[in-house]
Amino acid sequence: MFDGLKEKLGRFREDVEEEAVEEADADAAAVADEERTEATDADAEAAAERDGRERPDEPDADAEEATDEGKGEGQGLAQRARLFATGKAIIEEEELEEPLEELELSLLQGDVEMSVAGEITDRLREELVGQTRAQVQTGHHMVERAIGDALRDVIGVGQFDFDARIAEADKPVTIIFTGVNGVGKTTTIAKMARYLEERGYSTVLANGDTYRAGANEQIEEHAEALGKKIITHEQGGDPAAVIYDAVEYAKAHDVDVVLGDTAGRLHTSKDLMAQLGKIDRVVDPDMTLFVDEAVAGQDATNRAKQFNEAAEIDGVVLTKADADSQGGAAVSIAHVTGKPILFLGVGQGYDDLERFDPDEIVRRVVGEDAA
Repeated sequence: MFDGLKEKLGRFREDVEEEAVEEADADAAAVADEERTEATDADAEAAAERDGRERPDEPDADAEEATDEGKGEGQGLAQRARLFATGKAIIEEEELEEPLEELELSLLQGDVEMSVAGEITDRLREELVGQTRAQVQTGHHMVERAIGDALRDVIGVGQFDFDARIAEADKPVTIIFTGVNGVGKTTTIAKMARYLEERGYSTVLANGDTYRAGANEQIEEHAEALGKKIITHEQGGDPAAVIYDAVEYAKAHDVDVVLGDTAGRLHTSKDLMAQLGKIDRVVDPDMTLFVDEAVAGQDATNRAKQFNEAAEIDGVVLTKADADSQGGAAVSIAHVTGKPILFLGVGQGYDDLERFDPDEIVRRVVGEDAA
């Protein structure tokens, strides 16, 4: 995952560094020209003194400044030359515009939502324009850190410590999983049961997906494989009642966490969305997690936004992250919803659930120096 994003950001870094090198060459030429001019003026002055002639008129400072300003917006030629001569250089907005435009287009092609792509490029522009760096450096680390900061700001929105929240909450903790059909909610619940078991928590599963044929059998199969208790009702029953019964069971048997499945639903299905509202009223879950596929790209981003508007979510689990080379959904969802990505599903096994760590993602995509 994130291979596509890594390539796009790496290409941007290379473009910026190439522009910086070209500007450095121009600055070097300016310094050489200024040195030649100064040498010529010095020779003329010395010759004038030998011949008893008057010294050449000193150039008007205001005229020199105006000349520099006339060379375009940004720093004047003389200022740039002086900075270069002292071992410094300034990155100007003009040298970033083309690389930033190409980066934004590449991000859009990689399933990054439009407002998110714009946010990343705007933050990079703000971070880099006007920066002064030692000329002996390539600029590599500075650009890398700027990319890392921009990416971290976007994907780290709303992050919280999931493990700490579970540890600190009154028991039983009730977690509801929602999302569209076929994205892996039930398998994610089974993975979460294993994840929590490894951290010392007992769990009970609840099948609130009461309308889909075979839903009971599917979650029962997972429960049996994991050795977990499951609460189910007959097909067509009230999802809120199922999860309520699971919570009551957990209270009576000192179970730490209730993991509740819900029917796969589209945001356009008012009846199914109303079910989520009823579950909220009846059960008052501690956490509602939205589950979708990383490979769904822009669709996953749009659905997360719409589900959050219909029934507020607390976080996101992206399945099939191991099959997604772009990472566009993971980059976009947190920014668009304001709710964090908490876990990535990276395989079919019960242990294939990874915490989503923004710092680790930045290291993976940009490099160690950006973390």
